[in-house]
Amino acid sequence: MTSLLIEQCQVAPPPHGGAAELTLPLTYFDHMWFVFGYMRRILFYKLPISKLDFVQNIIPSLKHSLSLTLKHYTPLVGNIACPLNSSGYPELRYVTGDSVSVTFTETDMDFNHLIGYHPRNANDFYPFIPQLAQPKDAPGFKLVPVLAIQVTLFPNLGISIGFSNHHVACDGNIIVKFIRAWGLLNKLRGDEQCLGNEFVPFYDRSVIKDPYKQGAIIWDEMKQNMPEIGDIIVIPPLDRVRGTFIIERNNIVKLKNLILSRRPNLSYVTSFTITCAYIWTCLIKSKFAIEDEMIDEDVMEIFGCVADCRSRLNPPLPQSYFGNCLVTIVSKASRVELVGKEGFIIAVEVIGEAIKNQMKDVESILNCSWYREFCGIDMKHTLSVSGSPKFNLYEVDFGWGRPEKIEIISIDNSSGISMSINKYKDSHGDLEVGLSLPKTRMNAFVAIFNHGLSFL
Repeated sequence: MTSLLIEQCQVAPPPHGGAAELTLPLTYFDHMWFVFGYMRRILFYKLPISKLDFVQNIIPSLKHSLSLTLKHYTPLVGNIACPLNSSGYPELRYVTGDSVSVTFTETDMDFNHLIGYHPRNANDFYPFIPQLAQPKDAPGFKLVPVLAIQVTLFPNLGISIGFSNHHVACDGNIIVKFIRAWGLLNKLRGDEQCLGNEFVPFYDRSVIKDPYKQGAIIWDEMKQNMPEIGDIIVIPPLDRVRGTFIIERNNIVKLKNLILSRRPNLSYVTSFTITCAYIWTCLIKSKFAIEDEMIDEDVMEIFGCVADCRSRLNPPLPQSYFGNCLVTIVSKASRVELVGKEGFIIAVEVIGEAIKNQMKDVESILNCSWYREFCGIDMKHTLSVSGSPKFNLYEVDFGWGRPEKIEIISIDNSSGISMSINKYKDSHGDLEVGLSLPKTRMNAFVAIFNHGLSFL
């Protein structure tokens, strides 16, 4: 594979009528993401254009519409300001002159291979994600860039747009809104009147109440254990492959009916819990399909996800609140239960109960007991979730139609296993799951996944 740099540039909000300088204090919802760091995703678009067309038309249009979008999302242009002395407190800071690194490249990589659903070498995707600039020193602070973008041309086939962003600045809800706003402004040639209220961020941090003073406490803990801040792209092991799996709506309905016939009193049986429980149990079984070892009855397997709690606070936060507003939710079941006949049913039960209990307990959201619980889990035995069916990235249209494929690259980096979940692009109600696994584990998972659905 060869890759050619076309242009490396910095894009800022418009100089005239642009963005005001802005400083936002971080909240206890933001701090935990110092440890988990960066999110990376790639959107692939089918677009059979020449390099000349790309350089003359696509690049100028993307740069102009991005500049207009960043006027509304200025913290993404700025930096996380991390204090150098122990008594300081981190904040998000945008000042005039800040900009986002944008790279335009060309590749001869096989576009159709990358957008497939079959297992593909995880290393193949890393040339298409940008690396953020290294932190800079400022008086009393280290400044950590928040966002970088890379656009790659596959001549006469398509375009990919890769994003790397620091999770401390905001959650997936906001990043998806930013990407959708950029697509809309590019499609409508910079007409900012097309941006409805849902795309205009709400910046008032005073709405986040901290009655238990958790912000300062969690920040003090983070300082002790935080890795060196800086964007380091870790190439996954050579035997790791990425696969994409579709769980169709009719199969989700059949699985729901199966659960409710066995557990009619379960109160939280959703497409999300059904899908995650099915993937979780197939993954546990795949481990023992390739390893010749006894199933240890005492080992607890863990499922971890996050939930947006903007609507749960009092008063509720606008959905456009800029920042993180997520709580972690932990479900546990013994390994021997999950591989047994009732494994899937038990998985649905524990995931649903954990989500229901956490989301109705506003007090635990404020006192951060969710954070304490999450800090205590063994990541080696954990399946975590990236993304949400609520974030429909397949709606992002830059004027070229919908994406052909989305890859959440961050799932490569988990010390346990991480899965991505999105709405599927071609059918309402279907869900798309991404996994990154060693090749032998992936092969075992595929067989178990398909075998289970064939009996519905």
